[in-house]
Amino acid sequence: MSNTLLLLGVYGMEMVECGGALALNKQQGGQSHAALMLVRDDMKDDIQRAGEVLGIDSITHLDFERGGIDLRHEYKQAICRVIRTVKPDIIITQDPEHSYEDLDPDRRPAMLLLLEAIALAGRDYGLEAMPELAPHPVPTIYYMSPAKANCNVDIAGVLPLKQAAMAELKLQMEFSGQHARTLLDAANQDALMGGSIAGKSDYEVGRAFQGALDYALHVGAGIGHHGRHVLAEPYRKQGLFELKSLMV
Repeated sequence: MSNTLLLLGVYGMEMVECGGALALNKQQGGQSHAALMLVRDDMKDDIQRAGEVLGIDSITHLDFERGGIDLRHEYKQAICRVIRTVKPDIIITQDPEHSYEDLDPDRRPAMLLLLEAIALAGRDYGLEAMPELAPHPVPTIYYMSPAKANCNVDIAGVLPLKQAAMAELKLQMEFSGQHARTLLDAANQDALMGGSIAGKSDYEVGRAFQGALDYALHVGAGIGHHGRHVLAEPYRKQGLFELKSLMV
């Protein structure tokens, strides 16, 4: 069965962090879309290239105010417009529990905004501003990077796509490289990234650093957690799993 997936993200890197699920859905005949709140102008080309690697059908940049995320009507209407246009079967967005304790700015108010807009998209809210778009209730929501996962997605077959997409986030990788240099001493650089980073560019260090973190996450969410999938992306489905019959 093909599905239409919509990632509602705060930052652009989240599109790649969910890249396994998005790429798999596309390969299975579905549509995969992304709408991102806070992507700097100088990073949009990187995001576009990463989306092309993953097969993303559309990327919407909402261009909300950094440090100014709130529940203003304009923001709720903008998200409602995306949902009513894309008409997703499934929305992937950030986990309320994880975002509450995450010290990245804007995540806490963004979570309230996202959940409010998802709820409003299925009601008669804002129809005067978008009369051509009917309400669209979203039946299924999955939370990415959850504090407590209750499912995972086997991404072994699309891991090369996800890695290639991450490599396209050049400015993000440079930032990750700078972060790794300040965070890790020489011994830990060697332990985490398999060798010295001396003489390497910030981009090269960032790729090695992010690659090590991603691999640890995928193994930990999969076989490292006694799962059947060797490499997996963790998610938390909101609400009950409603089954026609018990599944293996």
